[in-house]
Amino acid sequence: MSLKIDEKTLRAVKRLFTKLKNEVNIYHFTSSELENPYQEITREILAKISSLTNKIHVIEANESSPLVKRYGIDKFQAILIHGVKEYNLRYFGTPLGYEFGVLIKSIIDASTGSPELPDDTLKMLSKIDKRVHILVFVTPTCPYCPLVARAAHMYAIVNLNITADVIEAMEFPELANKYDVYAVPKVVINDVIEFEGAVPHEFFISKIFEALH
Repeated sequence: MSLKIDEKTLRAVKRLFTKLKNEVNIYHFTSSELENPYQEITREILAKISSLTNKIHVIEANESSPLVKRYGIDKFQAILIHGVKEYNLRYFGTPLGYEFGVLIKSIIDASTGSPELPDDTLKMLSKIDKRVHILVFVTPTCPYCPLVARAAHMYAIVNLNITADVIEAMEFPELANKYDVYAVPKVVINDVIEFEGAVPHEFFISKIFEALH
């Protein structure tokens, strides 16, 4: 299975990458035990976007790599994005459709370390002093999913206590069934709070605090 990204899209991504400030490492974790053709598609996507700039470096790792334990990768395939710091920005699955834009913008945010969020949102996020694990279930055809996926990734850049996992529901059906994912985007926080749909930052962050109490 192969993927073609049209030249117009690549030119647009290259223009966006002029915003990159610091180098970004993208770890692509794959499993040799899984017969998943999407792993090769993701490899192609990462190769193409990294060819557009010298600031992006792709590191391939399989399930036996010590990096799996080091970064707590528990599902395959996975993408981990590190930039100014070793952020907990993770994407499980293949960033296709609307989710391709999430990947590109999260790379830029990781490179600058300064996602564009309102001051009151930044203030609220700064008060989080406990570990938070956010799961955002998405599909490539959902136009609202990127809003929530992007928000979770931005929160994880602002506060390193937050781990943000964006999960492609169709590639992880067992996980989607476990969390009763019938509509996307669906958010699960610390396995105790759940909600569906695109929501304002105030609502999202209030649910994070609710999960911590």
